[in-house]
Amino acid sequence: MGTEDSAESRITELSERIRQHDLLYYRDDAPGITDADYDQLKQELLELEAAHPELVRPDSPTQTVGADPSTLFAPVQHRVPMMSLDNAFDRDELEAWADRARRRLATGDLGDLMCELKYDGLAVSLRYENGVLTQAATRGNGRVGEDITANILALEYKKKKSVPHRLPGGSPGVLEVRGEVYMPLDAFADLNKQQDEEEKPRYANPRNTAAGSLRQKDPSITATRGLSIWCYQIGEIQGGPTLETHNDTLEYLRSLNLPVNPKSKSVSTIDAAWKFIEQCEADRHNLPYEIDGAVIKIDRLDFQRELGATSRAPRWAIAYKLPPEERTTKLLDIHVSIGSKGKATPFAVLEPAFVGGSTVEMATLHNEDQVKAKDVRPGDTVVVRKAGDVIPEVLGPVLADRPDGLPVWEFPEVCPCPHQQPLARQEGDAAHYCRFPRCPEQLRGWIEHFAARNALDIEHLGEQRVRLFIDLGFISDIGDIYSLPYDRIRELEGFGELSVANLATAIEASKQQSLARLLVGLNIRHLGDTTCELLADAFGSLDRIMGASVEELAEVDGIGPIIAESVYEFFLSEANQEIIQKLPKELLEASSSDAEAEVEALPQTLEGMTIVVTGGVEGYTRDGVGAAIKARGGKAPGSVSSKTTALVVGENPGASKLEKAEKLGIPILDEAQFQRLIESGELP
Repeated sequence: MGTEDSAESRITELSERIRQHDLLYYRDDAPGITDADYDQLKQELLELEAAHPELVRPDSPTQTVGADPSTLFAPVQHRVPMMSLDNAFDRDELEAWADRARRRLATGDLGDLMCELKYDGLAVSLRYENGVLTQAATRGNGRVGEDITANILALEYKKKKSVPHRLPGGSPGVLEVRGEVYMPLDAFADLNKQQDEEEKPRYANPRNTAAGSLRQKDPSITATRGLSIWCYQIGEIQGGPTLETHNDTLEYLRSLNLPVNPKSKSVSTIDAAWKFIEQCEADRHNLPYEIDGAVIKIDRLDFQRELGATSRAPRWAIAYKLPPEERTTKLLDIHVSIGSKGKATPFAVLEPAFVGGSTVEMATLHNEDQVKAKDVRPGDTVVVRKAGDVIPEVLGPVLADRPDGLPVWEFPEVCPCPHQQPLARQEGDAAHYCRFPRCPEQLRGWIEHFAARNALDIEHLGEQRVRLFIDLGFISDIGDIYSLPYDRIRELEGFGELSVANLATAIEASKQQSLARLLVGLNIRHLGDTTCELLADAFGSLDRIMGASVEELAEVDGIGPIIAESVYEFFLSEANQEIIQKLPKELLEASSSDAEAEVEALPQTLEGMTIVVTGGVEGYTRDGVGAAIKARGGKAPGSVSSKTTALVVGENPGASKLEKAEKLGIPILDEAQFQRLIESGELP
């Protein structure tokens, strides 16, 4: 077979595969592969067609947009085609696009550029006639989309309509607006929380969930999903003002109360556009919605008209794709790790894949129920997601690639440690636990946790040294940290006098840590950093906590019966009592606060008040806002209850706390009211 025959065969194969994936993605909202893998197929097809232009067919996926609409909704003919965008994956490709545009322009100059975020959602068209929203449609194949008017009218986020149904007076006779419907991350989290409560499978990602939610036959379902929209372009306008730039367009849309993202930016050079892209990548995981890149557009509309478009994409814009956060790879095996509290967590052993900026070889599978719900099996091709510093996660299998007869994975009955003790799962609990107190995997994790920065903060006692000291028999539990044989450690390779001295100094300094940090280090199940502080503040000493009944522990605001029972059982254990007795006297007599002197120095304006915070508060870190409340005599639990004095609502608040506060009639404060409260102690 000749080279051209081989190329033609491969082009045919790639075209068929891409068309099938287009149908799954655009029409069925059920992508069969990740965006990154799809981009690889598309890029290979583009390169083959560039090398063999005589083989390019009019119906090639490189010449068309999206996929034909489904028959679930009535078809809508777009008066102005909704085109796709060409992609760039590195700076060279971005500059090549700019060079091509310069050569086509009579002036040879691009002028200003508009930089926008590339939202990971579903493209839609909104048509307003005489200011009234009369029709909404999906992009479909760019020429014909689906009528989703009822669903768009139902869009609601945080009890507010996401799309204006009517524009202000003086709006054009016809205005067709392009935008992207997306699911905010907090709405996605709330939806998955609801799925967990109803014991239903979790949704994989916000983009697919948004698309599926928007294309429900029942608009009342769409209304409950918390969808929102960003508008970014005008498709058609009749009777409106004369607009000269894309920047003018965005400002005009804002003036009509249409939601336009505030992070769009006008720049004058490709260098500045590249800096915008770099900033997008840096901010990617700080946004309340998902993005997968940036869009760079030539700002002047007359330049856009001069450049025109190919059969599928405008020449005056390009989408820069950030590194992929989802890839497919082979699931080699499923193992179970034992955590510091005995929790047994299944994890995937993967064929190495570059995703989210690093090579991933392992990923979490959470618990037995998640493995069953996802139905992943060793030997599967699976989709792996890694977002920033988040632990990689297996989203699910690619069923089309599953080998015949692949057996279902079964959760093990015993702990993988040498003692092989049974793994137990209590009713109502999603996780399995090893309850054997001398399980070496638990002890190792507990010692590492005890030395961690948020606990006793023992510098120079990291994971490798903990493993070494356990293997050598120097440490068997956290109490042994304070009786390490330094003379023997000095004899070890890699331990000089200075390194041993540094370790000894850090261990000595840890004896002065607070009661709250000691409680964190004890690693009691269900007890987190915040609830450790609540217990420390309420009881003041370890002796009093150890002697408290379940009822007394549960009376502390923010603790509750489950945590109280866990704390009580921990201190009831003889094995735990023996370990605690090995701790130094200074730690056992630790006070209730890291900063008692500082607390006393500040006016106690919040004394007797219980203030709950949801969302980010300007000027404070997440821990800092709680510390500010406690420093003024107040309590700062993590949940709303009947004892809550007020709820402070910052940026991107959680819906559950807000709803509970409204239900209980608890005062709700904004950031300015909170600042006045901590200064004066008076509720508005």
